Amino acid sequence: MNELIKAFSTGITAFTATNLDDIVILMLFFAQVNSLFRRRHIVAGQYLGFGALVLATLPSFFGSALLPRPWIGLLGLVPIAIGVVRLINPDSDESDDESSNEQPQSNWLTSLLSPQTYSVAAVTFANGGDNIGIYVPLFASATWESLLVIVTTFFTMVGVWCYTAYRLSRVDAIADSLTRYGNQLVPFVLIGLGVLILIDSHTLEDRGLTVIALVISSMGLIHLMRTHVPTLTKPEQNEL
Repeated sequence: MNELIKAFSTGITAFTATNLDDIVILMLFFAQVNSLFRRRHIVAGQYLGFGALVLATLPSFFGSALLPRPWIGLLGLVPIAIGVVRLINPDSDESDDESSNEQPQSNWLTSLLSPQTYSVAAVTFANGGDNIGIYVPLFASATWESLLVIVTTFFTMVGVWCYTAYRLSRVDAIADSLTRYGNQLVPFVLIGLGVLILIDSHTLEDRGLTVIALVISSMGLIHLMRTHVPTLTKPEQNEL
């Protein structure tokens, strides 16, 4: 029994230490809720992204080797890409509101498969470099019973985190600030988060990974410019 209690307290401590920054990101997400981007997308995305982190870390329980930390840091390109998209096309969500109102109410299953959910999940997973660094030795030293308690505690805390962030986003002073500046702030927060992930993971200290990051960024930027920036049409020549 003492071992299970210790695993429970360890789970709470490890989750809190590695997910404090998620509170701010979740609050920003909840401030963006509209008829297209719903609360269930945020909750489902948070669970999906965190579940992917746990699955990526579980092999350490069986003694398998994971990718080096600098390679994991390449995930920082994901929030950067999402932030750039929202910076280039900030009104994309709002332009789809009217058409989404004409569609029937979606359930949790369709929400789980929606692109909005995957966007939240991608940010959650990309922000999990510290999580992996801590969870690997934690899982590697756990027994089956303690592992079950820790993982159960983790997923319970995800729900607590989502509820806490939602309630904080409903506080008048916080809600007013997030509503007024949230749309302008979110892209820069996501881009800054991605840069911090790259730096904290020492990804840019490796020349090879730096080249890979630059190539991926360049290809992604070209694709975004073609997709989201309207092409300039040449003026028609007047006939003489």
